[in-house]
Amino acid sequence: MKNWLLWLIVGIISIIGGFMALANPLAASITAERLAAWTFIIVGCLQVFTAFRTERFGAKLWAALGGAAGLFVGISLFNNPMAGVITLTMIVGLLFFIAGITKILMSFALRGSPFFMPVMVSGALSLLLGFMILSNFPGSAAVSLGLLLAVELISNGVALIALSLQRKPIQN
Repeated sequence: MKNWLLWLIVGIISIIGGFMALANPLAASITAERLAAWTFIIVGCLQVFTAFRTERFGAKLWAALGGAAGLFVGISLFNNPMAGVITLTMIVGLLFFIAGITKILMSFALRGSPFFMPVMVSGALSLLLGFMILSNFPGSAAVSLGLLLAVELISNGVALIALSLQRKPIQN
């Protein structure tokens, strides 16, 4: 990694963004919802565009329908951000819950190895997070996405700083 200083700067920016999201989790939740809305709109447009370039009728139809569905979801999220935040929070809570159960079950296949406990703990934490989000739903919806975004940004920043410092050339 030749550009260690660039990675260090990106890590610092990520941590600053994480603390900003932590300071106002509702704004961060709405920002995450808006990002998801724009992503659905852009992907939907690209799928519709791809449909016109596809030769087979069946593929053209499915690409157009998929694109239209993506556009519909994106526009719906964009037009009603709080409903989108609630929907996305429910999906995230369910994903954490399912991921937790999956990781716990997978950890049993690693019994006796040094990887058993980390995978088991990761699964238990995912399960706990999913339970916490879903047990206070929809009350948790306004801030859950923002808090998760904050934690991810801070975690990402710490990892980038650690990697950049590890790659920093040693000067004598």
